[in-house]
Amino acid sequence: MKYIDEFRDGALARRIAASIAAEARTDRNYNLMEFCGGHTHAISRYGITDLLPPQVRMIHGPGCPVCVLPIGRIDLAIQLALERRVILCTYGDCLRVPASNNLSLLKAKARGGDVRMIYSPADALRIAEANPDREVVFFAIGFETTTPPTALVIKEAVRLALTNFTVLCNHVLTPAAITNILESPEVRKLGTLPLDGFIGPAHVSTIIGSQPYEFFAEEYRKPVVIAGFEPLDVMQAVLMLVRQINEGRAEVENEFTRAVTREGNLKAQALVSEVFELRRSFEWRGLGDVPYSALQIREAFGAYDAERKFSLVTRAVADNKACECGAILRGVKKPSDCKVFGTVCTPENPIGSCMVSTEGACAAHYTYGRFKDVAIVAQPAQAPA
Repeated sequence: MKYIDEFRDGALARRIAASIAAEARTDRNYNLMEFCGGHTHAISRYGITDLLPPQVRMIHGPGCPVCVLPIGRIDLAIQLALERRVILCTYGDCLRVPASNNLSLLKAKARGGDVRMIYSPADALRIAEANPDREVVFFAIGFETTTPPTALVIKEAVRLALTNFTVLCNHVLTPAAITNILESPEVRKLGTLPLDGFIGPAHVSTIIGSQPYEFFAEEYRKPVVIAGFEPLDVMQAVLMLVRQINEGRAEVENEFTRAVTREGNLKAQALVSEVFELRRSFEWRGLGDVPYSALQIREAFGAYDAERKFSLVTRAVADNKACECGAILRGVKKPSDCKVFGTVCTPENPIGSCMVSTEGACAAHYTYGRFKDVAIVAQPAQAPA
């Protein structure tokens, strides 16, 4: 698949589906987790599960940065906007994440907070330059893909000697989350979440490469196939995983060869290492505290760390009791298992984080899959023969 027009070719998709159906054994199940929300969105949008045989099951993982952001971190941003009166800059998909006291950043803006949507960290830097008498905080979020731009903007702030610009860092790390899932009771002890293999994230892997996933293949005997976000990328990855499982192999394979190498982007890795260091622990929504799973700004750049400058302390806040996002992010439940899905909780009125971002499992299923659920429920029972 070298050309763009091939990645959504229907005839080619049916050929790959036929290969999967032919090679998937009928005497076993294939439980495959797509970690990244981009894959979840593609699977729902293009109806990939409809092309797979019933023994091949796709399990949604926690791979949406907005979805795994804990309430306490959003509360910090709201505190900065409403109490400290800073200019709070963040990406658009963070604005509607539910926080404490029925608030969100968007509602904080409605209450008078100066909350601004930006498209890149450089936008926040320009706002700081244009408002030298105001404190400007960039609410940074994302996996390894978006971390290098944050590091770059901090270094640029140093070069410009800006004293009114800081970053509230929420960057988290993919491999640590995969380890947490594999070590969870659902997988390791109880066996209630069977996992046979992973579809590895595409954009993250352009930065970190394929090498970090080799540990999962060796230690846990789980095959990993790194795949792009187009529908045929995902289907090809499923076929590659089915073949590995059938052959008893547990290796890291790279379907996304057009962008991912084993070593990754060494220049970006060096930049991130210069500006950031590991946190001892960080809370993930749905996973709880995960050791060494997030980054914080190094002391050498401490003047640009909002947590240091404003003496911020994160507190743990429980999710809405009616929301099943935690179980959905761990792959234990599906969006349709949540009682408030599609009724009280919608993209216009999200109760949980999985309904906020388009890459969240609930939002993707609400947009592309919920009517299928209705059709299944409404289907009349067949009369006995």
